[in-house]
Amino acid sequence: MKKTITLFFLAILFANCEQKKETTPEIAKVDYAIFGDSITAENALSNSEMMEKFSTLKEGDTLEVKFKTEINEVCQKKGCWMTLELSDDKEAFVKFEDYSFFVPKNAQNKEVIVNGKAFVNIESIDALKHYAKDAGKSQAAIDSIVAPKTTYSFLANGVLIAK
Repeated sequence: MKKTITLFFLAILFANCEQKKETTPEIAKVDYAIFGDSITAENALSNSEMMEKFSTLKEGDTLEVKFKTEINEVCQKKGCWMTLELSDDKEAFVKFEDYSFFVPKNAQNKEVIVNGKAFVNIESIDALKHYAKDAGKSQAAIDSIVAPKTTYSFLANGVLIAK
């Protein structure tokens, strides 16, 4: 009789474990290519959380941070910079620490996680025209740049791009 009762409880326990296993949602695992320092995806801020951080910075302030977003644009000459989507139709301009690595020129619209230093920067007209040329913009678009621009900037030491 003890064996029957024990088997009965083991069967119920096993059935409950199986049911729980079936109802547990799968967590999507994203496979990333690594550029620069090896970093992980854990604890990355969202693009809207990053925009909140940028809004508190003044020129000269820096903030060590990691965030996740989508790539808007990549330098078409070498992959030496990229722009990333923030909230409120804003974007972050990303360069790479010590010019030590680049990202693929075809990485536009891919998910990305960047780790490094966030800061606010005022870009000169010459720098803005240089970046526009690197991005393959038309001469008319380049010539339309007539004023400096305050940018949300980021110096990345590590980048993960979804494969």
